[in-house]
Amino acid sequence: MAIYAMPSTVRIGTQGWNYDAWVGPFYPPDTRAADFLAVYSRAFDTVEIDSTFYAVPPERTVQSWAERTPGHFTFALKMPQEITHERRLRDCADLTEQFFDRARALGAKLGPVLVQLGPEFGPSELPALASFLPTLPRDVRVAIEFRQRAWIHEGVLALLAEHHVAVALTDARWIPRRTMLALAEKPTADFAYLRWMGPDRDIVDYSRIQADRTRELEAWADAILMLAQKVTAVYGYANNHFAGHSPATARQLQRLLGQRAVDPSELGEQMSLF
Repeated sequence: MAIYAMPSTVRIGTQGWNYDAWVGPFYPPDTRAADFLAVYSRAFDTVEIDSTFYAVPPERTVQSWAERTPGHFTFALKMPQEITHERRLRDCADLTEQFFDRARALGAKLGPVLVQLGPEFGPSELPALASFLPTLPRDVRVAIEFRQRAWIHEGVLALLAEHHVAVALTDARWIPRRTMLALAEKPTADFAYLRWMGPDRDIVDYSRIQADRTRELEAWADAILMLAQKVTAVYGYANNHFAGHSPATARQLQRLLGQRAVDPSELGEQMSLF
């Protein structure tokens, strides 16, 4: 690995926190589901929320996320699929405004918003994207995840840079990793958004590591350390399918980056304070 100073904030977490299979390997035994987020926030300082993809959450739900986490914690929210998949970025100004207003209930804990486009949303729909980007608020960081390689070209990257929108960097099969790592050389926003999805969607046991992805994580850690020279913040989220147990993946990345990784045994000690 290359050696860099790390002037920007690098936050590593997981995609979601509400997994019963994590009780024992990560959460202390007998941890209640209602306490998962509070315990999670003692190990990581950010999380990606998937539930907002399915609907704009009630304001009380958003407030409860903020109340259960410490002051330095941040949430990344997926934009609702009604905007990205159903309306396909068209005629959605009302819902987009409602979503961002609801997201702002997190206050300082609001991190980036992920616009995850569907796999059938191809470059022929560039006019919809070009019309959508100017409607995004400037007070919220936004990243966009393309599911087709053909989106990645200088014209689109310049358009995203004009609106300060990041390209979500992911290990997913639709864009080669070398392309993703090359994109890290030329960020289109003042922050970076990374996602580790994994190739094996057949994994159903989320309690343990089932694939050694060390070499890939070392390459990504190098990319993160390089990105940290170019942006003010880096956000990265591991999926259970990446290696089988995303908290362990996130801790491995933290160690590769020289960050302190909280051992699950320490979470049990902290629970005893309540």
